[in-house]
Amino acid sequence: MDKYEILYIIRNTVDDDRKTQVVEKFENLVASLGGTVDSLEKWGLKKFAYEIEKQTEGYYVLMNVTCTKEAQAEIDRLMRNDEAIIRQMILKK
Repeated sequence: MDKYEILYIIRNTVDDDRKTQVVEKFENLVASLGGTVDSLEKWGLKKFAYEIEKQTEGYYVLMNVTCTKEAQAEIDRLMRNDEAIIRQMILKK
């Protein structure tokens, strides 16, 4: 298994309960795919350097996970399809 750093941005227009649900959804997804969440940091609301999809700020979340390459690909696919997420970036450590 490899270590990955996953940074994603949740839309600011999403309410706080939904933000919590999105974070828990991806935490649980990592576990269900056989990986572990090593750390989770909620950075909170930050301004963008430039507009993304007509948004000027978003809610940042950083997860450090240990999982397989296949699990990482599935996490990336599901993040791309989630309407609440504006951007995501997954880096192998």
